[in-house]
Order: sequence, then structure tokens, then C-alpha cells
Amino acid sequence: MRTEIIVVGAGPTGLMLAHELTLAGVPAVVLERQRTRSVQSRAGGLQPRTAEVLDLRGLLDPLLVDAPVREETGGHFATLPVELDCRSWRTRHPYPVRLPQARLEERLEQLLAERGVPVLRGRQVTSVAQDEDGVSVEWTADDGAAGTIRGSHLVACDGAHSTVRTLLGVPFSGRAGRMSAVAADLTLATRSAEVPTGHGHFSQYPRSANGFLTILHPIGPDLYRLLFGKLTGDGPDREAPVSADEVREALHAVYGPGTELGELRAASRFSDAVRQVERYREGRVFFAGDAAHIHMPIGGQGVNLGVQDAINLGWKLAGTIHGWAPAGLLDSYHEERHPVAARVLRHTRAQAVIMNPGRDEEVDAVRELVTDLLRLPDTNHYVSGMMSGLDVRYAGVGPRLIDVDLTTDEGPTRVSRLMHSGRGLLLSLDGRRRSAGDRSDRVDHVVAKTDEDVDGAGALLIRPDGYVAWADTDDSPLETALARWFG
Repeated sequence: MRTEIIVVGAGPTGLMLAHELTLAGVPAVVLERQRTRSVQSRAGGLQPRTAEVLDLRGLLDPLLVDAPVREETGGHFATLPVELDCRSWRTRHPYPVRLPQARLEERLEQLLAERGVPVLRGRQVTSVAQDEDGVSVEWTADDGAAGTIRGSHLVACDGAHSTVRTLLGVPFSGRAGRMSAVAADLTLATRSAEVPTGHGHFSQYPRSANGFLTILHPIGPDLYRLLFGKLTGDGPDREAPVSADEVREALHAVYGPGTELGELRAASRFSDAVRQVERYREGRVFFAGDAAHIHMPIGGQGVNLGVQDAINLGWKLAGTIHGWAPAGLLDSYHEERHPVAARVLRHTRAQAVIMNPGRDEEVDAVRELVTDLLRLPDTNHYVSGMMSGLDVRYAGVGPRLIDVDLTTDEGPTRVSRLMHSGRGLLLSLDGRRRSAGDRSDRVDHVVAKTDEDVDGAGALLIRPDGYVAWADTDDSPLETALARWFG
């Protein structure tokens, strides 16, 4: 079998990447070890920047139609009792969206099926070999079937225990987990008054002798996501099954005996392990999502990082396949995304320390100090931008676009709607018509008007991932930016 891009892993990162490639007209095949999609959503929601990214492709609104809960409160940092406020970041999506990961995966896989992109389930990768012309992947299935796929490039999106990474001998540097915690999807037979019934909520039991800390929030009608762990001392082995008694004990410890477990739908263990590959590119193989970086899953950071890895890499691979990518474009994936994940790993480690519910007086003092700092507007703005992904800015590139309202010859619209195609956008706001040269296959040109502030710019060049590559307020000419990013 022959394709252009082989994507290994059908989680949100791999499916989003395949979606980006098919928008750009690049053939792709997705290989997934699991025969069926997991019934448990590893992530229970989307951070604001992830919502913006999905909005860039017209994916968000259909997902929100039947989203069970949309928070109208901000996120948290280390479960401290101060709400993070993203409204100062000029976004249409200042609140985390309570959308189960499984629903995002289902929608993306449906779109891929409609566009004829194969998602081959039950395929275990057994060999990866690359040469100067491409990559060959061998796979086997449970029924004894086997096959080989040849492609120009491969992207490993196959999770924390990446088979591709292991087969290539790529180091996954960092440290092993020091605790074991549980993520459980469940219903409640009875609940006490302290149990949240509407918006997202966290609850902490920081001084108990048994050391429980929980985060509990609704993810659907009568369905809850419970995260809990004993962050003091060793917990059960990560491979041990999660029992109903274990979940019941956590509920009783925090909410009392008036909260009874109904049905335990799904449960799994996770740890606070922190690891990252040193290079996101190894020849013709790239790493994205959990295959490139892992950390304690708190605040929706994992899916946030993975989706943004995908939207950063997809158009760069497409440019390479179509032959217009300038030198260094593929390497910019590592240069831009590796530091972003490294920063997330640092702040999740800091949160793990602050969340420790033991009786350590030094940790208590740090917790109280950080709580006070988060009440300061400037500190809250900084931390909310970091946690939401809204503050990400790559070296040599402008900020993320502000999704302002526009008026064009066709009528009212907004910037994100002009980017559903997955191409770059040359946006003229001063009435002047500009030229992207012979790049009409990868850069759209739109003349529009807006009453909103865009930092005084009369024209913007926006990359397919929603970052400003050039503004007419820059010292360098438009053609320099076009050549740098679009060949």
C-alpha cells in the first residue's frame, strides 16, 4: 500500500493531523492498534486555545451543539481556590469547554471517513524503516493479517508508550511517575449537596490522613469525571485494575457517605511521569502528542498540546509534499513546538508539588502564597494565558490572530471563518489590494473592513495555524514573509 503520510495513532492528535492533511489534498493513512475507540475520554474538556484552533477549521460549533456542559467559569491552577480568567486575552472562547475527548475523536473520524481517508484499526506496527526516499511500516493484526505501507513521511501519534518511538530507539527523557492516580467516568446513585451539578468544579480534601485529592465535574447528563489520587506515598500499581470499592472510598473521603457510586462506566490509572523526546523529528519521522511529551494530566494540557502539534505540523508537511515548502519549514515544527511542551512539563510539575495534600508546612506556605498571587490581576492574566495556551508565541512569529468581526463584499464574517480551508490568509483591512504572487493555491487574499482594534495594522499575513506571520506595521516587506512561510 502506498500513501504520502502515514499517521500512527487515532487519538485526537493523529485524527486532527489527518484532517489537516486531507484539507490540503495530501493522501494519508491512519494506523491504530485498538480495534475500537475507547469508551472513556482521557480528557474531559478543551482549553480556550484548543477551542480557537477547532474554530479555525469550522469544527467547534458542530461539537458544541450537543456538548453536555459548557463552563462559564475559568479553569484552575493546581486546584487552588482562585478562578483563572481568560477574558483579558481577547478570545471568543474564554472558558474551558466540557467536551469529552471521545466526542472529538468521533467527529474527526467521521469527517475522515466522508473524505475517504482510511483509519485502519486493529493494526499493530511491528517495523519502521526509513531511507532517503521514504518510510516503510510493517503491521500485523489479531487475525493474522499483515501488511506494509510505504509513505513519504511518518508521524507518530501513538501515545505515551509509542511503538514507533520504541522501534526507532528514540530516547524519552525525563523521570518516572512518583504517584498513581485514577480517572473514572461514573454515575452517582445519591449525592451530597457539595457535589457539583452544573458547571465544572473542583474539590480538594487536603489535610486528611489518607491524603485524598479529587477533581470532580459533570461531563454529560448524570455522568461525571472523577480524578483522584493519594498524592502522599505510593499508590496501587499503575497496571492494577480500578475497583468500584476504590472509587467509592474516594467519594466517601471527600463528599461523605451521602454520595454513593452508581455505575462505574470506565476507569484507568495515570501518573505524574514527565518525559519528552529531545527532537520532534528523526529524519522522515515526526513525533506529536503524547508520543512526544507526557506529564501529569491536569487542566486539559495533553489534548491542548496534541491538537496544536497537529495544526502546526500539518500544513508544513503539506507544503513539503506539494513541493512549495521553503528550506527549514519542516524543522520549524520542532523549533516551535518543543519549547511549548517543555514549559507545560515545568508548570505541571510545579502544580503537582502545590497539590500535594499532605501535612508538609512548607507546601502549605507555598500554596497560600500562590493563592494570594493568583488574586492579583496581572498574575492571573499570566497564569491563565499559560494554562489556556492563549499566550503561546513562536520565535520570529507574531501573536495568534484575534478573531475580529469583518465585513467583506460577500457580507459579515470573522477571521476564523476565512481559514476553514486550512490555507494561509492575506487579509487587507485598509482597502488596498495586495498580491501573494503565484501562491493562490496556498494563500487566500481577502479585502475586508473591521471596527475592532488589530494593533493598528492595515494588513496581516496569517499562517494556516492561526499565527500572524506579517503585519504592515513590520519593518520587513510582505514578500519576505511570504517567501519564508509559503515558498
